[in-house]
Amino acid sequence: MGYAAQVLAKALRAQGWQVSGTGRAGTIDFADSAAVHAALAQASHVLSSVPPAREGGDPVLGTYGAALANWPGAWIGYWSSTGVYGDARGAWVDETAPIGGGRRSARVAADLAWQALDPRVRVLRLPGIYGPGRSVIDKLREGTAHRIIARDQVFSRIHVDDIAGATIAAFAGPPGVYNLADDEPASQNAVVEEAARLTGLPLPPLLTADEAQLSPMARGFYAESRRVAAGKARRVLGWRPAYPTYREGLRALSAMTSPTIARTEPPAASSDQR
Repeated sequence: MGYAAQVLAKALRAQGWQVSGTGRAGTIDFADSAAVHAALAQASHVLSSVPPAREGGDPVLGTYGAALANWPGAWIGYWSSTGVYGDARGAWVDETAPIGGGRRSARVAADLAWQALDPRVRVLRLPGIYGPGRSVIDKLREGTAHRIIARDQVFSRIHVDDIAGATIAAFAGPPGVYNLADDEPASQNAVVEEAARLTGLPLPPLLTADEAQLSPMARGFYAESRRVAAGKARRVLGWRPAYPTYREGLRALSAMTSPTIARTEPPAASSDQR
């Protein structure tokens, strides 16, 4: 029950669903085999949002794969990553594009393992996720946003509410692999600049990766460039994102927050003012 899974659970509960999950925000201890099997026995739909282990291997399949393969429920889903496509040099990638050429070998192996698990599986590949509390606007406010000199770097993203909406749409859709993304891939710099425009916060300077002291993980992100096509999810699942581009998403997030107020009351104009 991570960030996006909690948003999905909230949306489902609002529709009358009963939702259980593992993790700190969940209701079940992942290691409590009896509790997990009891929940599976009563479930109609199962979704894994658990990433692969750093050393490789999918912890859900490793622990409960056999139970899932024999589980009689209707629907199995797995949230994968569009990072499985690797660097496409800015080209569009759809579900027919080859995977396995990037830096995320563990994610690729997990993606393929979930596809092979059972004919009921829907693999939903997610790009960069943003939403309340996890957006460029928050980084601007914290002073941690960057603009990096990365020529021609572009990537796709999705608002967390649209992940929930697409996953629910996939309940009625056929099994298979689906990319999820909004309609306008863009550079990270363009997103930072739009967030600064909306909020009036200072625009970070353009820096090299060395000047920004980026971590190896962040450097890997800027080394890849791709545009994710999500037409299949629109055609087959009938899904339409509520936030078709980062502009609408950032505008909604900006409207949820108020500017920082330095004082709670205006300064006194004179000693007589009350």
